Amino acid sequence: MQNIYLRKVGKYALRKCLPGDIPEVIAINWAALPEHYSDSFFEERLKESPETFLVAEDESGKLAGYIMCRVEYGFSNTKRYGLARKGHIVSVAVLEEHRRAGLGRALCEESIVGMKQRGCSETYLEVRTSNEPAIILYQKLGFRTIATHRGYYRDGEDANLMSRQI
Repeated sequence: MQNIYLRKVGKYALRKCLPGDIPEVIAINWAALPEHYSDSFFEERLKESPETFLVAEDESGKLAGYIMCRVEYGFSNTKRYGLARKGHIVSVAVLEEHRRAGLGRALCEESIVGMKQRGCSETYLEVRTSNEPAIILYQKLGFRTIATHRGYYRDGEDANLMSRQI
């Protein structure tokens, strides 16, 4: 099966996640993040929103990172009143040895393109308040902190809720 690449980032290529990628995506999640999901959660996100579930692979075809999103409908995070179709960035991870190559930024940008294709007018995410590199990246992408959720993570750490229009 030939993969359709969305974008090249240095020696990496971004593409839509395929069902066969899920075990490797889960391995990246376990290696790179303290939050983990069931295998079926990853599979459900891929089925419901394949335009926003993307992977980055190196020249050998090994995955270096992923972004997993879902599309929701609810109260707007960017407008004072009203409902909106929103893209929720659920999880972004890049293996440590592949960081600082622009993959996180590129994955976010390309997933936002997928959100637009799905009719979203805004996007949001939660990020650990201690994760300064991620917060800086999201700010560069136009996200702003709109709230802090106390004790959001299982270990008790707070999360910044960040959002932007798309």
